[in-house]
Amino acid sequence: MTRRDLKLRSCSWLGLGLVVFLSACASGVNGVPQPRSVAGGRVDVGRSLIASYGCGSCHAIPGVPGADAMVGPPLNQFYARGFIAGRLPNTEENLIKWIQNPQQIEPGNAMPNLGVTADEARDMAAYLYHQQTLTEAINR
Repeated sequence: MTRRDLKLRSCSWLGLGLVVFLSACASGVNGVPQPRSVAGGRVDVGRSLIASYGCGSCHAIPGVPGADAMVGPPLNQFYARGFIAGRLPNTEENLIKWIQNPQQIEPGNAMPNLGVTADEARDMAAYLYHQQTLTEAINR
């Protein structure tokens, strides 16, 4: 076997190793939570409601003008979180309940009951679970 043949064989093994490595990495990416939709929820209405209820006076919320406060946690990529308020599994049903009545779920927490209706909470949840596109960000 010539030196050139050995070099080619080494490169082939290196290439195969790289393919295997990248495949392994790709399988890990499949477990990353993806944005989700809320049945009957309207993303644009939710954005407006979040602004009108003043959620941005406590939270940083991408895509909502003036929502850059640091009192409560930032609400970016909310769909990727495992829990709501550190105690409820992050499900559509739990998020709607939390938005409507956080004091019932965790009495004494900093988030006030704002009188949000079930339909409004559904729309707000739709916005929080939505991943803003670059086009949406530029147009706002």
